Amino acid sequence: MDSFNLYAKYYDLLYKDKDYDNEVSYIEQLLKPHNLQGNIKILELGCGTGNHAQIFSKKGYEVEGVDLSSQMIEIAKNKNKGDKNLSFFEGDITTYKSSSKTKFDVIISLFHVVSYQDTNQKIQNTFQTVQHHLKEGGLFIFDFWYGPGVLTDPPVVKEKKLEDKTLLVHRTATPVSDVNKNTVNVLFDIIITDKENNKKELIEETHTMRYFFIPELKYMLDENGLDTEAYYHWMTLNKPTKSSWNVVVVAKKR
Repeated sequence: MDSFNLYAKYYDLLYKDKDYDNEVSYIEQLLKPHNLQGNIKILELGCGTGNHAQIFSKKGYEVEGVDLSSQMIEIAKNKNKGDKNLSFFEGDITTYKSSSKTKFDVIISLFHVVSYQDTNQKIQNTFQTVQHHLKEGGLFIFDFWYGPGVLTDPPVVKEKKLEDKTLLVHRTATPVSDVNKNTVNVLFDIIITDKENNKKELIEETHTMRYFFIPELKYMLDENGLDTEAYYHWMTLNKPTKSSWNVVVVAKKR
């Protein structure tokens, strides 16, 4: 079972403070200079429970979402029943092949999904998936952990507590860095308390995250027929600095 299946049903509570609306508006801002026309079709690699896709749909985009977690896909489908602009599929983004016969105008991969591809082979395979599904001149937008920021301001232990009417979630994230692999193993201890009966459930997971540098990403994108158009500090139009942890790349298929 993949790591996200273990807490998929708690995912939306864990990230209820995430500003999905502004993130979608930001992606639209990145699209504007490229003058995409007509009914824009988006493929989202690593769609989670479909929160970004839902907002894109309300703005008139068609979105096909894919995620490794069958439980997250089930949640995404249940939340968006009857929305003809949305479709969700379980799949591995390193090998995914859409059943759609048309190519996509835009491919997005947000919330550091690319950084979960922790080996050169995985990232190359992901970029091959993008190259296969994207129209000529289509755009690939993704964010990732930025190497200079991770090395300048190393990750530390973090705690997060969130609750709703029925659940209390307490998550502790403990990072263990491997500078020779450019990775951080994030050890999650998650305690979920059912507030009605005070029953507790403990989930323990390790998520391996890779941090990248612009030259290596440019090289790998180029190897897969994708030209780097721009890169920014996430949620801005500013160039990243040594203190930037989250960076977004806009690439175009040749």
